[in-house]
Amino acid sequence: MSVTFSALGVPEYLAKVLADSGIESAFPIQEATLPSTLAGGDVLGRGQTGSGKTLAFSLPLVARLADRPQRRKARFPRALIMAPTRELATQIAKTVEPLAKAAGLRTTVIYGGVAQSRQEKAMNEGVDIVIACPGRLDDLIKQKIVDLSQLEISVLDEADHMADMGFLPVVRRIMDRMPTGIQHMLFSATLDNGVDKVVKRYLSHPTIHSVDAPKAAVNTMEHHVFVISNDDKKDLIRVLAQGTARRIMFMRTKHHAKKMALTLSKAGVPAVDLHGNLSQNARDRNLAAFASGEAKVLVATDVAARGVHVDGVELVVHVDPPAEHKAYTHRSGRTARAGSDGTVVTICTPDQQGDVSTLLKQAGLKVPFEKVNLNSPVVAKVVGEVAELVPYVAPAQQTRNPAKKKPAGESSNARGGRGGARNARGGKPAVEGQSRGGERRRSDRDGASSQSERPARAPRGGNADRPARGARGANAERPSNSSRGTRTGARNAGGAAGGRSRGPRRASSPTTSGR
Repeated sequence: MSVTFSALGVPEYLAKVLADSGIESAFPIQEATLPSTLAGGDVLGRGQTGSGKTLAFSLPLVARLADRPQRRKARFPRALIMAPTRELATQIAKTVEPLAKAAGLRTTVIYGGVAQSRQEKAMNEGVDIVIACPGRLDDLIKQKIVDLSQLEISVLDEADHMADMGFLPVVRRIMDRMPTGIQHMLFSATLDNGVDKVVKRYLSHPTIHSVDAPKAAVNTMEHHVFVISNDDKKDLIRVLAQGTARRIMFMRTKHHAKKMALTLSKAGVPAVDLHGNLSQNARDRNLAAFASGEAKVLVATDVAARGVHVDGVELVVHVDPPAEHKAYTHRSGRTARAGSDGTVVTICTPDQQGDVSTLLKQAGLKVPFEKVNLNSPVVAKVVGEVAELVPYVAPAQQTRNPAKKKPAGESSNARGGRGGARNARGGKPAVEGQSRGGERRRSDRDGASSQSERPARAPRGGNADRPARGARGANAERPSNSSRGTRTGARNAGGAAGGRSRGPRRASSPTTSGR
């Protein structure tokens, strides 16, 4: 018999928020952890992916903060939720925000890949709950934009994934800045790779709730391994993508994910990609298209293996088998979430059978290898109802504003901009292909000068033909102050003609005036 949230001690106004969204009874991990967490105790929760862990820590966090209202302070959050990826942080925020709003609390999300100005502004205005990825949070702490010295509740979600991504040193550095004696809630599928050390260091006499065995998640799904030749693999992918419901296809590299999404879209199956090379705006846009049904297929790397929860994903396809069984578990966990049904297909070429067999054994699965072709009944059963093909429309390309065309006959010197100003003071010439002093050198070669008032440089022979230093201009030949205006005018005229003349620093003879 299912247990209601109110019976577990959840405040009525929060239970109403859940009921309005269609959630009326608690899942096993929520039922097991809520009595402890609502009382303020430290909790170590181990549950399968998609089991409802987010509500298991969101409800007590919001309820306990609301029971002890305090004035918001800039830079000082009262609760912190850390998640390993931007996608997971965003998904957590979507769950926490309606609960926090009902309690009069303010939240913000902090992650990398975007400008920090908006995050900094939110912290300066004061927030109660911060949902963050460790990397960007650590940066903001070092900049004194975030201060954890008045934190009351800490949540570490997907701690095992933190360890896999190498975040645990940063996580420990962040947690060292928290006050001692606060409530810690840690959720992890496994306790290896250093997660157990975090538990021992920061959790005080935690209540341990292990609802599901680590391998139980994948056992609730229908699994298939389709063996097919390399030549027919792409066609099989296209056929599996043609169903009416949402499906996620996992690939090993970012390049192949992007390429496959484009290939499917051009084949009439609307698809979007999700991988680490995308900007945060592009990730959000593609996830929104997948969630809305505009795109039926999400082609992703392992960046989407955790934290991306979209309802109605009926099929997960391992186009490229994962490297290890943990990745298989978390990829597959995008379907059959929260008690719904789901199917998982691994596409395997003949040379991959040994690796895939080892992978499934490590995941605790016994799945027969099925040799298939495009018309196999088992393939048609997995695909289900085939959707109508959608004509491909190339995305609009953003183009820069074209430069304004010059009126006919107008040179760059006539503009009042940078080029004209530079030429007016003897800068770079506007004539294409002409370098500094080009007119002067050209006149040396051709024997003709474009500046009639400047004589060409006299040819030099050997050292015997070179005039003596004293002959280059005696002091008596130096122009007086009254004649300098004429010289300045000549310099300006030379600049307008395109040459570069800085004017002689001493008197010039006809021989050297062309320098």
